[in-house]
Amino acid sequence: MSEGIVLDLADWLEESRVWAESALERHVDPVDTLPPRLHEAMRYALFGGGKRLRPALVRLMATHLSGNDEVAELPAVALELVHTYSLVHDDLPCMDDDELRRGRPTCHVVFGEALGVLAGDALLTKAFELCSRAEPVQAQAYTRVLARASGSVGMVGGQVLDLESKGTDPELVRSIHSMKTAALFSAAAEMGAISAGADDETRQQASQFGELLGLAFQATDDLLDVTGDAATLGKTPGKDAQLERLTLVRALGFESAQEEAARLAAAAEKAARELKGQHSERLGSLIRYVLSRRA
Repeated sequence: MSEGIVLDLADWLEESRVWAESALERHVDPVDTLPPRLHEAMRYALFGGGKRLRPALVRLMATHLSGNDEVAELPAVALELVHTYSLVHDDLPCMDDDELRRGRPTCHVVFGEALGVLAGDALLTKAFELCSRAEPVQAQAYTRVLARASGSVGMVGGQVLDLESKGTDPELVRSIHSMKTAALFSAAAEMGAISAGADDETRQQASQFGELLGLAFQATDDLLDVTGDAATLGKTPGKDAQLERLTLVRALGFESAQEEAARLAAAAEKAARELKGQHSERLGSLIRYVLSRRA
C-alpha cells in the first residue's frame, strides 16, 4: 500500500470517526434523561473512545454503492450501539471479568455490575428503536439483519461457544470468530448496502465481504493479544491465555495464525474486487489496515 493511500485511509477513518461520534450524539439520549445514572453509564461506555470501525464500514459500503452519509446514519449508529453493548457485557465479572476497556476502567468498575448489565441492555434496545425510524422496507431489513447477527446464531451464540470452548480445535475457533466478530462486520456491510438501495445479490456480496473483513480483524486481534501492550491496545493483553480461551494462536501456533490472517485478508480483497462500486481502492486499503493494525 503506497504512502498516499495510507494517508488517504487514515484521513478517511478519522473523518468517519468524527461523523460517527456526531451521529451518536444526535441519536443517544442526553445524560440528564431519567434515570440519569443509567444514561450516564450508557454514555460512559459509548463515548469512551474507539475507532468506530463498524460505523465506518456502514458508511463506506453505502457510498461505495451510490448511497450517502445521510442514509447510512441510522444503521451505523445502531451497529455501534450493539457493538458497545457487547463490550460492556463481555467485560462483566461473569464473562471476561476485565477492568480495562479503551484505555480506562470498564463500565461495571465505574458504575457497578448491576448498572453495567442494564446499560448494556439499554444500548441494545436503543439500537432497534433506531432501526425502526428508517423507511418501513429498510427498517424491516435493518432489524432482521442486525437481530440475526447479534443473536443466538451470531454474536451471542459466539460468546457462548467462546465461554465453553476447550482444547485446540481450529474449526471451533473459526466458528467462534465467524459468529462472535464477523457476524457484526457482515451486518455492517449489508446494512450499508441496504441503505443505498442495493439489490439482493449485491447485499449478499456486501455481506460476504464484511464477514471476511471481520474474520481478518479477529485473527489480527488474536495475534495482538500476544504481541500488544495495554497502552497501545487500550485493554488488557494476554487475557485470552489467562482465561485459557480458544484462539487462532492457541489452535494453530503464532506463525500459522499469521498465515491464516493473511489468507483471510486476501479472500476479503477478492470479495472487494467483485463488489463493483465507487470506492474499490478504499475497500482494499481498509482490509490492509485491519491486517496491519496495532490496536
